Amino acid sequence: MTCAKLGMICYQIYATGPNNTLLMNCNLVVVRCVSSVSPAHTVAWNEPVSCSEVGDGASASASGADSEDVDTKTAIPVRAFFFSTSVDLKSLVDQNKPNFIPPTSRMTNYVVLKFGNLKTEPNGLISTLSGSDCEYMVVFQYGSIVLFNVHDHDVDDYLKIAEKHASGLLPEMRKDEYEVREKPTLSTWMQAGLDHIMLQYLNIDGIRTIGSVLGQSIALDYYVRQVDGMVAEFTDINRAMEKTGTFTMERKKLFQLVGKANSNLADVILKLGLFERSDIAWKDAKYAQIWEYLRDEFELTQRFASLDFKLKFVEHNIRFLQEIMQNRKSDFLEWLIIILIGAEILISVYDIAHKSAAA
Repeated sequence: MTCAKLGMICYQIYATGPNNTLLMNCNLVVVRCVSSVSPAHTVAWNEPVSCSEVGDGASASASGADSEDVDTKTAIPVRAFFFSTSVDLKSLVDQNKPNFIPPTSRMTNYVVLKFGNLKTEPNGLISTLSGSDCEYMVVFQYGSIVLFNVHDHDVDDYLKIAEKHASGLLPEMRKDEYEVREKPTLSTWMQAGLDHIMLQYLNIDGIRTIGSVLGQSIALDYYVRQVDGMVAEFTDINRAMEKTGTFTMERKKLFQLVGKANSNLADVILKLGLFERSDIAWKDAKYAQIWEYLRDEFELTQRFASLDFKLKFVEHNIRFLQEIMQNRKSDFLEWLIIILIGAEILISVYDIAHKSAAA
């Protein structure tokens, strides 16, 4: 249908129908014309539109489908793992020097390895990470790994690279997933979403910032579960004491729990650096915004507060049980002294009786 015919239709409706019908139908025709215009050309409200720019409904639907495909391709999967209590970063770098990205800050508790190549655009700029075959692995000294843009079938291969340099491998690996989306036309630097964050672009500083928070989050989850197990154990001990009125835990077992509680707290504060702000976030407000948002999104502060509360409960129980053991030891020594005094009295009485009989 040509534009001239469209004008005739509007005129005929005006002649035969009421004014309301004219406004509704003509507006519908105008919107249909504008929505099918090529996005490379901006059309003003009163600007004339050539017939070649007016498409049918099928082409408009196809354009919408293409837009959805582009949005899907901009998603960068992020996977975080906690698999050990320590990683030798020096040996890891020595065996993967071609993939090692030199640090840009003073942080020394992690390394970034890059696999694959980002293609360059004709204008010489680096293309976005999304939709490319470039993959990044951030490995932390305390045992976390964060993978960016890694496909499911490649995850195990990357984990094996780090496992060769790890110690204290865990029987069960912790895992978490997230998503980063790139949108160069985004009006602001970042935009929050459900289980994802949208950025204008993701570069190496963004990878370091996001990786640091996700690595801490998955490691903190492991330590929270460790402390939960200790809380459950002390709860069972208290219930048994309530029923029987006695305490049967061995001294060695109690000391093991003391050491476990202290080491967990030290690991969270010192190894994870939970309260240390990223150097990149200190230098650039854009990455500070990402860092603060993700810490709030993953509730790191609240989860540590919960962990600290549980550890205080454990410490209170440990102190209580230590007092019981100390009292037991004191009672034992008191009885031992009584027995020794009694034995000395008996020996003295026997000696007196023996001398009397001899006289």
